[in-house]
Amino acid sequence: MKLRAWVKMGLKSILLFLILLVCLYSSSNNKLVKTEVYEFNKTLEMTAKAYKEEEEVPFDPIAELYRVKATYTGSLTGYAADCPMCNGTLSCKPKYNVYKNGVVTYNDPDYGNVRIVASSKNLSCGSIISFESNRVSGGTTYAIVLDRGVTGKNLDLLVESEAYASKYIGRSTISYNVLRFGW
Repeated sequence: MKLRAWVKMGLKSILLFLILLVCLYSSSNNKLVKTEVYEFNKTLEMTAKAYKEEEEVPFDPIAELYRVKATYTGSLTGYAADCPMCNGTLSCKPKYNVYKNGVVTYNDPDYGNVRIVASSKNLSCGSIISFESNRVSGGTTYAIVLDRGVTGKNLDLLVESEAYASKYIGRSTISYNVLRFGW
């Protein structure tokens, strides 16, 4: 009986040796190896792409704050609280008298210190806009709608005096972005 066990073990060893030889012979065939590697890489790329599509983008409150909601084109003019038909009180904030306080900016809790503009009712009170105009500043100007008195998509920028408005602001066509619609 012991001989039988040795024969079985010997046959298993020979079978294992033959399988090993077949594997070695197959792996020496370059064409087969390249095909297997190519298929393997292709599978990896598809798997990586599937994971990328499922990746969740974290919420960025600052990026959301400055995301453009709409873009309009209109005329930009300047006005002051000392204009002939003005009483110095803003339409959107009746108790906020810019003439008496001598201010042309508003401190918004989200956007900080921003300029004040008048708009038509196309933009709600408290809307935040951004625009670029060399007549106002060298970069981007952020403003809040706190007054009325213009038509269409036009804007009227609150400045220090009517003399300043006519000399430096004048009338120009601008494109402006709405960052927030109303309060």
